[in-house]
Amino acid sequence: MTGSGGMTLTCLGTSDAFGVGGRHCAGYLLETEHGRALLDAGPSILASLERNGRSAAEIDVVAVSHLHGDHFAGIPFLLLKFTYEERRSRPLVIVGPPEIESRTRELYRALYREASSAPLAFDLRFVEALPGEPVEVADLRLEAFDVPHVSQGRSFGFRATSGGKSLVYSGDTEWTDDLLRRSSGADLFLCECTSFEGEVPGHVRWRDVDLRRSRLECRQLLLTHLGREMRGKAGLPDRLADDGLAVVVGSNRAD
Repeated sequence: MTGSGGMTLTCLGTSDAFGVGGRHCAGYLLETEHGRALLDAGPSILASLERNGRSAAEIDVVAVSHLHGDHFAGIPFLLLKFTYEERRSRPLVIVGPPEIESRTRELYRALYREASSAPLAFDLRFVEALPGEPVEVADLRLEAFDVPHVSQGRSFGFRATSGGKSLVYSGDTEWTDDLLRRSSGADLFLCECTSFEGEVPGHVRWRDVDLRRSRLECRQLLLTHLGREMRGKAGLPDRLADDGLAVVVGSNRAD
């Protein structure tokens, strides 16, 4: 829970697609005074929430950066839970790239054909994110921006603001100096960093970040989406995300 006007980030999944070291795929719970958002929802999102003692029913919005399985394949499991185990009545908004609705429904049908045809007891709304057109849910404002990652379709990062605090999430992306502009002034920059110096197409290397360190103007940097090469590194000057890490946005406090 957050204090008045506060914002807290809990890392539910901080691995790349391969679950290095037994960690979960992408998922970040962002809590404000009046709202709860998921930034991405990897396939084990329910287990991640349970492990951290959090309820899926609290979530108001799911913001999906792109349509790779390790970032959105958990949504059908959320819908399954809301249909059979934890009946939901409050609305749910799912924000993401073009085709977010059709791809989610297609995946749900592929995984649970019968359940996917059952009527939902709550209002489910899909919103195609458009840069420059913020989405507001509860007291949270989400604004998408394009990042270079997928060859087909679109990939987004997000800037989330609430109560005077701001968080920028890179999503999956190769390094682009536009990230410097996007993260400028942010209380927390949650930046993917899949490898140390090895080339992984479409992803950031720690070397990319380190070379531009003097130009970063965020108040706090947290590196995530960590692959095997990054998990093996120690003594870096940057904080590395781990499953279960909680950060008060705008503070140096972490739990």
